[in-house]
Amino acid sequence: MVLDTKILTATELDQAAELLRAGEVVAFPTETVYGLGANALDPAAVAKIFQAKGRPQDNPLIVHCFEQAQIADLVTEIPAQAQLLMDRFWPGPLTLVLPKSKIVPEVVSAGLATVGIRIPDHLLALELIKRTGFPLAAPSANLSGRPSPTRAHHVITDLGGKIPAIVDGGETGWGLESTVLDCTVQPFRLLRPGGVTLEQLQEITPIQVDKAIYGSTVEAPASPGMKYQHYAPRAEVFLVLGQDTPAKIVQLSEDYLKAGKKVGVMTWSERCQLYPRLTCLSMGSSGDLVALANKLYHLLRESDRLGLEVLFIEGVSEEHLGLAIMNRLRKAANEQVIQT
Repeated sequence: MVLDTKILTATELDQAAELLRAGEVVAFPTETVYGLGANALDPAAVAKIFQAKGRPQDNPLIVHCFEQAQIADLVTEIPAQAQLLMDRFWPGPLTLVLPKSKIVPEVVSAGLATVGIRIPDHLLALELIKRTGFPLAAPSANLSGRPSPTRAHHVITDLGGKIPAIVDGGETGWGLESTVLDCTVQPFRLLRPGGVTLEQLQEITPIQVDKAIYGSTVEAPASPGMKYQHYAPRAEVFLVLGQDTPAKIVQLSEDYLKAGKKVGVMTWSERCQLYPRLTCLSMGSSGDLVALANKLYHLLRESDRLGLEVLFIEGVSEEHLGLAIMNRLRKAANEQVIQT
């Protein structure tokens, strides 16, 4: 069934809240990406998220709250170090995985005994959650496997006709999904890097890094983004690393160009001139990781709009925000990584 997807403004949050209270799904902006929300305590409503996105059932969802008081009913324990992280980084792009209580449906946790929870740092998101009266389970508002949406029109491209409404809050801030930290083990384990960096977390508590962040596969994902290919444009993507990256990309692109393929490259703006025969998608000024994170998914979607069939991407340093960027790029490339 094709739905008439309404585009709601910030002044129409009551309509969005009414849909959510009626057991529907609604896309809404956060400071990371647009989320597709449903009542986290209603299994039937949450099931509509999976249906709209085509999302695998073993991929857990993150629960969004508007204040810490909401969390007490959702979990059975909050370790002292987790409380320190909440006080330091909430509201913000940090999801904490904690032991779940019985009121959290298994469809939310993908059958796990844990649940990921965060408080978004976005006024519209917080107000929407507050008006519904319940927490919202909300993965990114895109078709499963596609680049996450950072603008309302990205949501429309993927989910128009599949969901009843989108709250248009303009462009999101961070542009990458939240950091996910498993607080049920010692030391806490980083499952997905994001806006709160590993280095920032380590200022509060010791952190171990899950090997899946660097490309290893997992069977039972404890966090979104661990098991499946994500963030992928339609082009075949290659992530290229090392000192001789430009020369390698030029060499590799030759066969594709000879075959009549439309080939692009994602690189810093200062380096576009190194690729005169390729369509250049500028990552911004060299080394500006904050700006790159903000536009990363938009660039991947731009490659679709431009009809690129092959896309080479220059890797970045994996320190600070670069760890999250490289994690997303490895997923987008489906682990097709070339080291020079």
